[in-house]
Amino acid sequence: MVVRIRLARFGKRNAPFYNIVVADARTARNSKPIEVIGTYDPIPKPPPFGQGKPYKDIQLDSSRAKYWLGVGAQPSEPCWKLLSLLGLMEKKLTWQQREARELPQDPIQPPKLPIRPAGFTVSGLQHNPGV
Repeated sequence: MVVRIRLARFGKRNAPFYNIVVADARTARNSKPIEVIGTYDPIPKPPPFGQGKPYKDIQLDSSRAKYWLGVGAQPSEPCWKLLSLLGLMEKKLTWQQREARELPQDPIQPPKLPIRPAGFTVSGLQHNPGV
């Protein structure tokens, strides 16, 4: 049985509200889940003291989320982003970001050829112009 951590939508039209649920991967979006581990409100709320940026409310039982991730539950794409914001998972990288991370910091430079001293020719014999 494949278990997924995903969002189940609730709320009114144009005012979504999501439960973060653990459910069987083959069940419908709003069917009865195995467990509800949190909520997510994507509509930005004003900051509490009037200063700063608006925030989106995420409430999650992190111990249960760690448990389900530990037993092999696979998060959906939106849940992966939420879990990475909370520090429970690594941020998912795009293929461009992965390639940029794999490249070395310094570009590959060609090997430097040894410089011949002034009195030598290509064949290795010494050349004395005054003799």
